Amino acid sequence: MGQTEWRRIAGLRVVMSWPENAYAQPPRVRRNLRARLAGVAGVLLVIAGAAAIGVAFSAQKHAPQPSLAAAGATGPSAVRDRGPSLPRSEPVSVDIPAIGVSSGLLHLGDTADGAIQVPALPSQASEAAWYQYSATPGQIGASVIEGHVDSYEGPAVFFKLGALRPGDRVDVQLADGVTAVFRVTGVRKYLKSSFPAKAIFGATDYAALRLITCGGVFDYETGHYLSSVVVFASLVSSSRAA
Repeated sequence: MGQTEWRRIAGLRVVMSWPENAYAQPPRVRRNLRARLAGVAGVLLVIAGAAAIGVAFSAQKHAPQPSLAAAGATGPSAVRDRGPSLPRSEPVSVDIPAIGVSSGLLHLGDTADGAIQVPALPSQASEAAWYQYSATPGQIGASVIEGHVDSYEGPAVFFKLGALRPGDRVDVQLADGVTAVFRVTGVRKYLKSSFPAKAIFGATDYAALRLITCGGVFDYETGHYLSSVVVFASLVSSSRAA
């Protein structure tokens, strides 16, 4: 059997294979004109295929990563800045105008091994999800909304999450008709091997929102990103639909 190598191109997995002996020559046979033309056509197809792969590599999109200038703060800087709060009401959808996100919200819990459940790939890559064991958006505490950065088909719902900056707005529509308005205070990237879970999921004394997706380097061996991008935001106001 030949060697097989998997490549990830623009969110797709492409397989390329070749014989173990890269220098093996085919047996010499007498070829007529038709065979020669077929050989030329085959070479042209190989060249065209290689060109297509090259174009795919050059067109591959990489998710924006948080800059040092966007690190900001993980929460309000003083007691007077801790803002308002809202009664419990489950979220329906989220809008982030600065990066063009408008998504309904799935309600997900934990997996069998205790990890936070994530939207299914590829059927739910375009949808964000609220972690149902966190506070509802606007309640005192940390509310968590997650989403994929990409899928095998390309960018997913939170592909541009790392491009957010302090001051950007996040609107979360609640089941009771209220829209909770949050402002981003900081955007940071953490290695998953040293993810500060307590700081992100732990209790807070203000209405906090965490938006989470994958980021950093993609590990082709494991098929996972090595880091997480986390957006920190706090509630600043609310409005009720007419």
